[in-house]
Amino acid sequence: MFTSAARQALRAFPIDPEGLQLVAMSENATFRVKNRADGADYVLRLHRPGYHSLKALKSEPLWTQALADFGVSAPVPLAARDGRYFVPVRIAANGETRQAGMASWTEGELLEDVLEAAQDVDVMSGHFEQLGGIVAAMHNQASRWRHPAGFTRHILDIDGLMGEAPFWGPFWTHPAFSLAEQEVLLTARDKVRSMLGRYGEDPERFSLIHADLHAGNILVSGERLTVIDFDDAAFGWHVYDIAVALKGYQTQPYFPSLQAALLRGYRANRPLSEADSALIPAFIMIRRMVQIGWLHQRPEIDAAEFLDSARALVCAQCAAFEPPC
Repeated sequence: MFTSAARQALRAFPIDPEGLQLVAMSENATFRVKNRADGADYVLRLHRPGYHSLKALKSEPLWTQALADFGVSAPVPLAARDGRYFVPVRIAANGETRQAGMASWTEGELLEDVLEAAQDVDVMSGHFEQLGGIVAAMHNQASRWRHPAGFTRHILDIDGLMGEAPFWGPFWTHPAFSLAEQEVLLTARDKVRSMLGRYGEDPERFSLIHADLHAGNILVSGERLTVIDFDDAAFGWHVYDIAVALKGYQTQPYFPSLQAALLRGYRANRPLSEADSALIPAFIMIRRMVQIGWLHQRPEIDAAEFLDSARALVCAQCAAFEPPC
């Protein structure tokens, strides 16, 4: 359905496409494109309508370029022939219009696949220590960066995460929860709101973040790690980025080793107090809550197995939650 639109969009960009391959179909339609002239590969994304405004979309490549200039391995945007980073394209099959954007393609294996194959805590910890350094570098750049005029991304503040209408949806209304479980979630939500209010939004702890920094959005190529998929990039707490990176491994016996490694890498490049790191479990719980809100908005996704385990875990964590600050 999207291939014809992708070919149409490519006419606006300064490449001579030799091959076009659909590589992912989730929120966005993502293609790999080869440039006939030099053999270089690029990623073409057709962004789903309704998630970002055009101004917010235009802001993403401004940050990824700034990160690349700062020394962080991130996608480098490719402007269209007329200088725009995004061009509209119509999807004939459903009549919708999507914004098409391009960036450099990064070779590598997903970190989640590398970790699964490794099954060695020392190897896994080495990757997490390196990832911690990269996250710290991103936060260093973001907390010092002067945003260009008009720069806009959504805000994952108290209301964005835990408000009456949070950005990723009211997680407590998901039909998977009983009325008693909804009460547990709402009680925890109130505690989290108070905690975040006390924690505050000092620029040294709250700035632009990736906001989806799990191992499926990190590519491994030799000794290099590259961060990809900045679609959820937002203004938020730095500890949220750390929590997202760790969340998928929280229930594993080697989790303490991975967390220690990530924090070791982070602190080698940027300060992080013990009071900040004490909030990691709370932010992991927050991530679980907002993920369920996201799933509530995406009924077309078959996530019954994931939701069953996630529901039980988030309810247990919410029931036991006592704010560390």
